[in-house]
Amino acid sequence: MKKSIKFLGLAVATLCSAGQALADDNGVVIPDSTGFKFTDVVVVKTTPVRDQNQSGTCWCFSGDTFLESEIIGSQNREIDLSEMYTVRMCYEEKALRFIRMYGQVNFSEGGGLLDVPYIIRKYGAMPEEAYPGMNYGEDSHDHSEMVAALTAYLKSVYRGKKLSTAWFEGFKGILDAYFGKVPETFTYNGKTYTPQSYAESLNLDLDNYVALTSFTHHPFYQPFVLEVPDNWLFGLYMNVQLDELKAVIDNSLNNGHAVLWAADVSEDGFNFRRGFALMPKEKTEAEMTEEERNEWAQISDGKRKEIAKDIKGPVEEIEVTQESRQEMFDRQLTTDDHGMVIVGLATDQNGKRYYKVQNSWNTNQLYGGFFYVSESYLLAKTMSIMVNKSTIPADIKSKINMHI
Repeated sequence: MKKSIKFLGLAVATLCSAGQALADDNGVVIPDSTGFKFTDVVVVKTTPVRDQNQSGTCWCFSGDTFLESEIIGSQNREIDLSEMYTVRMCYEEKALRFIRMYGQVNFSEGGGLLDVPYIIRKYGAMPEEAYPGMNYGEDSHDHSEMVAALTAYLKSVYRGKKLSTAWFEGFKGILDAYFGKVPETFTYNGKTYTPQSYAESLNLDLDNYVALTSFTHHPFYQPFVLEVPDNWLFGLYMNVQLDELKAVIDNSLNNGHAVLWAADVSEDGFNFRRGFALMPKEKTEAEMTEEERNEWAQISDGKRKEIAKDIKGPVEEIEVTQESRQEMFDRQLTTDDHGMVIVGLATDQNGKRYYKVQNSWNTNQLYGGFFYVSESYLLAKTMSIMVNKSTIPADIKSKINMHI
């Protein structure tokens, strides 16, 4: 995504090195080269940060973490679901839809918030130890070769002619080669399961979860098919007003439930390595001093982007409205990039509120795989969320109840 970068009045500096941030006895992060000092206010317990590495499977890592957190909260037990079992079954479903739709639908690594519950309902689930999906000689996930093979295979199969009866078995053969064959039964903690019986053992009522978003091109308090390529299920998202979307997120966290979060992470103010995501207020040319205009005119585009990303502490941010959020979506300045889990609320050294987010890009980062998102960023760049219905405030639930 390309955006114009205006003057932010920020200096260029070297990015901080990777590693866990230090904290004092109260758990407050000690200030470092980022210029931020975050204090966690609310933190929902989740399973450990995992690494999707070179695989476009954030939707599954975040979806599993979200449900694992729900199990911790309701049952006080920690499990580790197999991401690759769900990913594999999604590929099978995507392939069937691709062929049945004459090759005119999206086939890719990406997915949406609704995918994990859909697969668990239809195919069950497996623990990580029973199906790690690492059958190709690597120590971490790398799907580049497999995805190329799957895509080429589907394109060769669909030629607008009668299909053989073997094509789907051939497709599954590629998945078997990379992920490993799916066992009909497996033993876990001394008990034998099928994927379906293991899913039942999770004691999750998947009807308790609802996906929400906030856009004006559809009526509020009605479900609609969110128009992004990775919504290959054509799944329905409930439309609420922007302040209500934020209220749902806040209420969920304050009641001990994490929030599954799909968002745009392509903004210059998104800096996972340094642990924050902001929407800085940019100076227009008219607001610049003559000295700033002269300085900015002499900086290359690449250096401007580097300057814009090098935020060193709290900055003034844009005001996000329902209208500005919609414009960003309509102009594709907000895109469906990444799935994560909102796990808490925090403040910076000035008392400004942030949301603590768990990512799936490993732990070799300032906060061990977590980062802090400002309210402006959340309001502007949230594509959609999924929450436990029980955490939706009563006044909002009354407006959408007939549809959930």
